[in-house]
Amino acid sequence: MNSLPQLITKMTIIQKKICMIGDFSVGKTSLVARFVRQSFSDKYLTTVGVKIDTKLINITDDTQVKLILWDIAGSDALNTTTASYLRGAAGYLLVADGTRRPTWDSALNLQQAVSSQIGNKPFVLLLNKADLQEQWEIKPSLVEPQTQQGWKLLPTSAKTGMGVEEAFSLLAKQILEIAT
Repeated sequence: MNSLPQLITKMTIIQKKICMIGDFSVGKTSLVARFVRQSFSDKYLTTVGVKIDTKLINITDDTQVKLILWDIAGSDALNTTTASYLRGAAGYLLVADGTRRPTWDSALNLQQAVSSQIGNKPFVLLLNKADLQEQWEIKPSLVEPQTQQGWKLLPTSAKTGMGVEEAFSLLAKQILEIAT
């Protein structure tokens, strides 16, 4: 009888709910579409309520995370409905549109509101629409106070895919770090 040693690796799959939060039309739905389906559409479709997607990502050779992505309707403030969607979230992606300065101010206000609602959960602030960087109204000097506070901040482009995988992976790793 020929017996070959077999390597059996036990794969751990961890499931985590994360929310996409930000003002209207910053690209939350487009970021999710790029991440989950590797697609992009120029058509703007308003999210009503919440849209849920999932994606399994590899963190290490033996650890995968199933991200349950809650794409929450755009808002510049936290209302009762939005707050209820946040329950059970392990973390969130806070999205601002680099070409629209008011979305930065909304993101800062939303971060404070979310923290008071669900506590200090891991988050990554995404400056979306990096493919239009020559039109950006959010300058490095504006974001410096947040980066000095330790905020993770990434430029992304749902259109080109720049920084999208990195953003979701970074948040997943942050969530796992505090879970262990």
